[in-house]
Amino acid sequence: MEKILVIGAAGQIGSELTMEIRNTYGNSNVYATDINTPPQDILDSGPFQILDVKDEKGVAEFIQKHKITQVYQLAAILSGNAEKIPVKAWDFNMKSLLFLLELAKEVKLNKIFWPSSIAVFGPTSPREDTPQYCTTEPNTVYGISKLAGERWAEYYYNRYGIDTRSLRYPGLISYKTEAGGGTTDYAVEIYYEAIKQAKYECFLSAETSLPMMFMQDAIKATVDLMEAPSSSLSVRSSYNVAGFSINPSQFAAEIKNHIPDFEISFKPDFRQKIADSWPASIDDSVARRDWNLNYKYDLPTMTEVMLREVGKKLANS
Repeated sequence: MEKILVIGAAGQIGSELTMEIRNTYGNSNVYATDINTPPQDILDSGPFQILDVKDEKGVAEFIQKHKITQVYQLAAILSGNAEKIPVKAWDFNMKSLLFLLELAKEVKLNKIFWPSSIAVFGPTSPREDTPQYCTTEPNTVYGISKLAGERWAEYYYNRYGIDTRSLRYPGLISYKTEAGGGTTDYAVEIYYEAIKQAKYECFLSAETSLPMMFMQDAIKATVDLMEAPSSSLSVRSSYNVAGFSINPSQFAAEIKNHIPDFEISFKPDFRQKIADSWPASIDDSVARRDWNLNYKYDLPTMTEVMLREVGKKLANS
């Protein structure tokens, strides 16, 4: 039986991914760790320990003690926050990956999942239908660290046979855990503010299109990739995943179908420059071919779920 460690289990991805893989592998076989306390369902359903990914000795001892065979390393400093502390962000994002890759040479780890991002692309990348393979010249510290991480992951696979797997996540939208310092955070914030006060001031311009993905689709894509036979995978850097492309005005129009009085205004900040350097849409045909990537949610179906679940959450808070 696989023994799985999720690092960053209290975060936006980890809080939902942990529960999904516990459903598959059994609660007692999926160990959740974070520097913060996770949602109650993670605490109630299986083992959790406060653990800092920067504590390399502590992480190594944890992996050996529990005979961990798979690691999902989700802890990171995201794009918006990283621009405020670039050197610290680079140091954190890179060391946490390299440490695990080195450890995997000594400890039997069957697979490592590490998330990349559309931030690896930059102003010189094709903006529409950005392909799997193209120019990648990111101009943010987050993008630079993710691109470097992709290269290291592929290197360790080719040189040492470490089974590394990764997705280039677009903007992720979730009602369970609020966003934490990314350039696409508006796509979560807008639902909270729509319910709380029927208005929202967006930090990106009205027509800034970016790829987005509902968290349920992101979790499914992650699990599907990790379950795919190694022989079917042609990419060991990171796979493009697309979701659907959307801009703030389109979000607002869909929300108005449910909350007619909703109003949106625009006050772009430093994140606008970051968004302008990212793709407007993604070509994910390689992932579709290799391991049958597919999606369930679009903007209307996602909005119905987000408004319902965020409404419940706010009512109970």
